[in-house]
Amino acid sequence: MALQIGDPAPDFTLPNQDGEPVKLSSFLGQRVVLYFYPKDDTPGCTKEACNFRDRWERFAEHGIQVLGISKDNAASHTKFISKHELPFTLLTDEEPCAVATTYESYGLKKFMGREYMGMMRHTFVVDAEGKLERIYTKVKSASMADDLLSDLDLG
Repeated sequence: MALQIGDPAPDFTLPNQDGEPVKLSSFLGQRVVLYFYPKDDTPGCTKEACNFRDRWERFAEHGIQVLGISKDNAASHTKFISKHELPFTLLTDEEPCAVATTYESYGLKKFMGREYMGMMRHTFVVDAEGKLERIYTKVKSASMADDLLSDLDLG
């Protein structure tokens, strides 16, 4: 059954860029943006991460946590964060990508006629009570943070 707005956000614990466990339910009481993305330091993923970075103050002002999730390891995340000065946490969801699968953000993809299993570019907003507030399955990497701020009336 597909995740719907208003559903409890499936809880998880994943390692961050420092290898430390991060548990979604530890953020109860504040909004959390979960954004799933295919791969560190690729053109679209860099645009998306930098859009969140460039709007970071707006998210921080409203106490919103941003968590990026891909299957890249901690070393890759650390390099990506350092290279682009990302102020938010990146989490590792390694194969078989159980968390991404739970969030319907991992599955069959097609690229240049080739089919493969991969991470989808999806974004979720979890409200302060731990429920799904917004679900984005058609994400524009260059403007996702802008779109979120606009949709949440945080301009």
